[in-house]
Amino acid sequence: MPLPLPLYLLALAVFAMGTSEFMLAGLLPDLARDLGVSVGAAGALTSAFAVGMVIGAPLMAVLARGRSGRSGLLGFVLVFLAAHVAGALTSSFGVLLASRVVAALANAGFLALALTTATAMVPADRTARALAVLLGGTTVATVVGVPGGALLGAHAGWRAAFWAVAVLCVPAALGILRGVPAAEPSPEGPSLRAEFGVLREPGLARVLVLAALVNAATFGSFTFLAPVVTGPAGLTSSWVSAALMLFGAGSFAGVTAAGRLGDRHPARVLAVGGPLLLVGWVALAALADRPAVLPALLFVQGALSFAVGGTLIARILYEAAGAPALAGAYATAALNVGAVVGPLLAATVLGRPTGPFLLSAGLVAAALAFAAVSGSRRGGPASRC
Repeated sequence: MPLPLPLYLLALAVFAMGTSEFMLAGLLPDLARDLGVSVGAAGALTSAFAVGMVIGAPLMAVLARGRSGRSGLLGFVLVFLAAHVAGALTSSFGVLLASRVVAALANAGFLALALTTATAMVPADRTARALAVLLGGTTVATVVGVPGGALLGAHAGWRAAFWAVAVLCVPAALGILRGVPAAEPSPEGPSLRAEFGVLREPGLARVLVLAALVNAATFGSFTFLAPVVTGPAGLTSSWVSAALMLFGAGSFAGVTAAGRLGDRHPARVLAVGGPLLLVGWVALAALADRPAVLPALLFVQGALSFAVGGTLIARILYEAAGAPALAGAYATAALNVGAVVGPLLAATVLGRPTGPFLLSAGLVAAALAFAAVSGSRRGGPASRC
């Protein structure tokens, strides 16, 4: 049985938002020159977006609580679109910074609501597949959207990339309006206090920590692939986009595979994928100076990172079943805590070009150790989530 069409419409919006989140990496120099600020100051745009995602996930989920999935999703997409129009038109760095915060809040609210909406559209035994389609929007953004945004910015200016994201939001909004059911959720359900109280449950807290650690490892290395490609690997800067696309292509393959296996064998995916992920980061650190093997390793690590990460997202939603309105917000916040912390930690080890890979290995090792210890305390196998 095919998955519902609205899932793919939600994935289109996630693609647009994922492109926006990551595209600034290739636009900062041009943007900084145009607005008369330093590249370092322009980098605050990325930090502001990430912090807005972490804070915005629970905040926006609370504000959207009690609304239909369609009205909430549509509202977030329209706010996201408006923020990019404002960003494309402004000549003020302060206004652009504010627009990025607003866009991040809308992105966080949309993703939190989309995660819970997606799982409600399918039977319980197809949850992982539904989430794979949704998260596939993010992975496609790293393969196509981010390099495409950088290319568009290089030829038509950074504002063109902002306009492109705004344009992508239009079919996503129309699709949500026509495809997502308008039925209001049942007014009966757990109180807000009860939904926040779910965070005290050991099973949920455990998988939130694991998801944050794995995602920190992923984005810590993904953010600083360029110094490895042009440093130890000895390749030209033109290979940086190819390396990012290979990692993104692996990510798409991994999240797709996790979608097919995660519903039936989540513990097996984590038990096998977790140790392989650790070995892969160590291998990348050791073999980064060999351009012949680097592309294959990047593809494999992208696949493993998102296979494990995607399965953990599904487990968060499972463990947070007692918080139907906030479950997606918890998953979104855990992912973005990792996306903020990982690059910050990786930046401290850039004195060694392969330092981010070693850091990622350490973060995954910490996740495996935490899973083993917390699993034994729960009286079950370490791999169980």
